Amino acid sequence: MNTTDGHRKHARNERNERDELDDRDELDEQDELDDPEERDEREGKDEEGGRGERDGRGEPDRVSAAEALRGAVEQLTELLGRAPETVSALTPTETGWTARIEFVEVERVPETTSVLASYEVALGHDGHLLGYERGKRYTRAQIDDKDGG
Repeated sequence: MNTTDGHRKHARNERNERDELDDRDELDEQDELDDPEERDEREGKDEEGGRGERDGRGEPDRVSAAEALRGAVEQLTELLGRAPETVSALTPTETGWTARIEFVEVERVPETTSVLASYEVALGHDGHLLGYERGKRYTRAQIDDKDGG
């Protein structure tokens, strides 16, 4: 083997070693991407998977009442497949927000006989839906009876 062939072989070995190192670095980066906790931390997500910012104590900041209300309406509308009639309550809680949203369940003629349902919605600090439950059903013409429920 002459010197030129030796230099070429040496250069080829160096390139192969660099390529192998690059491949290992890419695999390490991919492993980091596949680690959900690191990915969430990099993307600014909190424990519940939301994008809530963190305050000085490490807890996610609460979205504003308007943002929580919009989020509750949009998310429940998507799940139920119909638009809400009205929002009757929005309350901050330790875990985020609760909202009460009214939907028409059965449309009737005349409208005063249509059946509405009240849904209780739980939202996280970041405004993402945690759960919902249908509460009472009533006709549109029914008057609230605060004492009798």
